[in-house]
Amino acid sequence: MPKKTTLTKIDDMTFEQAFKELEETVAKLEGGDLPLEASLALFERGQQLSAQCSRLLEQAELKVTQLAQS
Repeated sequence: MPKKTTLTKIDDMTFEQAFKELEETVAKLEGGDLPLEASLALFERGQQLSAQCSRLLEQAELKVTQLAQS
């Protein structure tokens, strides 16, 4: 029986978790050994992971800006 993987909800991921999974996703896509449907699903998840990383970086930048102004 194939191994089931449980995907972590992206909104609950830390920056480090999302970035690590994004790196793994890119590596899988670059391998080019996946069927089209699997590649599309990975690409979609990668887009979501990238958006999460951007959100978290923006939040961190805002916090640093606010702290610097204090």
